[in-house]
Amino acid sequence: MTTVLLRRSEQGVLLGCKAEGHAGYAGAGFDIVCSAVTVLLRTALQVISELPGVTIDSDCSQRGNLSFELGTDQPDNSTLDKLVFAGDFLETGLGSVAREFPEYLELKTVRN
Repeated sequence: MTTVLLRRSEQGVLLGCKAEGHAGYAGAGFDIVCSAVTVLLRTALQVISELPGVTIDSDCSQRGNLSFELGTDQPDNSTLDKLVFAGDFLETGLGSVAREFPEYLELKTVRN
């Protein structure tokens, strides 16, 4: 099973994410659950990496694990809005996959 923990602020700003484990839906290269999680996380991370004033500390050194923490240095409202959208995007997309494949993906969201 893959477990994903999304960390968001009380205002919904995405603060970080940690994904661990292999879904186990199918073998390597054929696992649609793992592929969906990977595409969602990597796409969001790529878009976030292009935002001004946002720093990313990420780790994807081991297969089946991806984590990142986001930092901001006096972000403008546009950047904050995009980080809220990124959190919504991940929570909605990963939530959809978790509802369809609950035995293979667990999504937890923490707001602090």
